[in-house]
Amino acid sequence: MLTWIRSGEPLIWANGAAVSISVIAVVGLISLLAVRGFGHFWPNNIIQSGVVYDGQESAQLGVLVEEKQVSGEQLRSAGITLVGAGPFFNRMLFKQGNRDFLGSDFVWVLEEQLVDTHNPEWAMVVERLEWGNQYGFLHSVTVRGERVAEGEGVPRTWQAFQQAIAGSVAVREEIHRIERKEIGSINHGMEAVRLAERKLEMAGDVNPGALAELAEQRAVLDAEYRVLQQQLASLYDSIRDDRYEVRLVDGRIVDQAIAKVVRATLPNQMSLLQKMGHYVAKLWEFLSTEPREANTEGGVFPAIFGTVMMVLLMSVMVTPFGVIAAVYLREYARQGLVTRTIRVAVNNLAGVPSIVYGVFGLGFFVYIVGGELDSLFFSAALPSPTFGTPGLMWASLTLALLTLPVVIVATEEGLSRIPSAVREGSLALGATRAETLWRVVLPMASPAIMTGLILAVARAAGEVAPLMLVGVVKLAPSLPVDGNYPFVHLDQKFMHLGFHIYDVGFQSPNVEAARPLVYATALLLVIIIALLNFTAVSLRNRLRERYKSLES
Repeated sequence: MLTWIRSGEPLIWANGAAVSISVIAVVGLISLLAVRGFGHFWPNNIIQSGVVYDGQESAQLGVLVEEKQVSGEQLRSAGITLVGAGPFFNRMLFKQGNRDFLGSDFVWVLEEQLVDTHNPEWAMVVERLEWGNQYGFLHSVTVRGERVAEGEGVPRTWQAFQQAIAGSVAVREEIHRIERKEIGSINHGMEAVRLAERKLEMAGDVNPGALAELAEQRAVLDAEYRVLQQQLASLYDSIRDDRYEVRLVDGRIVDQAIAKVVRATLPNQMSLLQKMGHYVAKLWEFLSTEPREANTEGGVFPAIFGTVMMVLLMSVMVTPFGVIAAVYLREYARQGLVTRTIRVAVNNLAGVPSIVYGVFGLGFFVYIVGGELDSLFFSAALPSPTFGTPGLMWASLTLALLTLPVVIVATEEGLSRIPSAVREGSLALGATRAETLWRVVLPMASPAIMTGLILAVARAAGEVAPLMLVGVVKLAPSLPVDGNYPFVHLDQKFMHLGFHIYDVGFQSPNVEAARPLVYATALLLVIIIALLNFTAVSLRNRLRERYKSLES
């Protein structure tokens, strides 16, 4: 036994077990996120049943979301009357939708309370822009004030409903395009004219010709705006009288606007192939559209874009500063007490809580640097701040500062592994010290630089606390990149997947509806970080292969 221990084999088994446990934990985490998150988009069948409680029966229509075993003692202590005497009861969570009529999206029901459970063929789910999903039976369809189809369970009524939804969605997309792009461009131009007039006023330059030219530009923009307003009014009028009637499970027939409908489906009639197509469409909507309904519906594209753009900007900012600092400490600074003290300080900076960096970024970058930039370059816009308010650039700079120690340490370690003979050989061949550094040392240290960048990306992409102070907001559907000069708006606030998870998971008024999106968004954040890291790892490996012969 002692010989076996001294052979080192137990350590090998221990290391193998540790790696296995880590892999199982990672796979389990990703599987949990995938099942709980992306499973949310699968179109489950709609269930109709009667619910008997205290001798009274009521109807229920919805989708089964969750089942769990609950002890009878716990239910009785909560005041729930039970018929059976078993120790455990099956409690079921149904999504009943119709929050505007029933008060809540979800309801808990005991399995023993359900009677006459079935899947009605014509039960439909309507996804709406407001008030969440609606479950019921299509009763009639009215287009432009004229009832074009009616009758429950009639294919013609359903087809008319689908055609009306498609027309309404097309009109909404055109309205969105006009409001966001064309009117947004006009508003940007109007603001530019206002600032130009303000600059002339502040400079005391009352130039009639310049003022007349600005007035002419404003008149042209006003005329374009009036034309667009007429187009919008026409588009809104074209769908204002499109309505549909739906019979709820309690027998009420309610009238709703088709303009507020995203899509309508009949899950109980869908084949497996149709459900797969619907799942792909919902997943694409989640990845490519804006959030709605307090971030509990719709997509997360603005958060994806903001996360990736912030990480890229942070990488561009942190790499040069980190490399320069490491080069100075390793190649130029005299190795002594001061240099050792600086290295200790850099290592300690890596352990500072991230919220401290957020406070520093808010105080220094936003209020001091941003305030000075506004005074120097954007005085015409004051008192409205341009850079003197949290935004994308300050968030990227703050995270660059947070991850700077990681890049410095990794780069310095890479520089220390390069043999002195390489430097001496380069100098002996007539190269200057700067040429040696730029053409020999830094290329050979590039894998270590990429390692530092990988670690920086892994840490920065998941940070939330500092971003809450320096630029991230709950909802910012407008992207920081558009067609208006200067095209990239670094002063603009943005959305972030990490903060989106926090907001949906802990600030949402509809917890049950938000829970699947928390899992889905968390998995999406993990995937994005992994893709960014894999890209950097691939580049590092190429650089390592390229300079392997020099190291040997």
